[in-house]
Amino acid sequence: MGLFSGILGNAGVVKPEELNQEYANLFVEGEQVEIGFKLIRDVFIFTNKRLILVDKQGLTGKKIEYLSIGYKSISRFSIETSGHFDLDAELKIWISSEQTPSIVKKFNAKVNIYELQKVLAQHCL
Repeated sequence: MGLFSGILGNAGVVKPEELNQEYANLFVEGEQVEIGFKLIRDVFIFTNKRLILVDKQGLTGKKIEYLSIGYKSISRFSIETSGHFDLDAELKIWISSEQTPSIVKKFNAKVNIYELQKVLAQHCL
């Protein structure tokens, strides 16, 4: 992921092996990383059991919030592909029966947004 893309708020793909190594203490027995993304310091991890959002806070990034969302809590989601002039794809996730999406993330053009959609569809439908 390029620095410019990260500054614009677009997430890029992270290898599952890297995420397994760095966040091993978060996973329960049998939990596997399916796909993951990094946005400057923040990370989105889609496992076979849940979605984990890692939010590194503050100037040093030592304070970290780990938000865990079970797939059964996701009521709907949408993806928006990138276009000719709009170079980023977008993911929106609604939790329970909320009217507005709880999670909105942008991804750079290198991310196959359809792979992300498959992971969500596999676990939420």
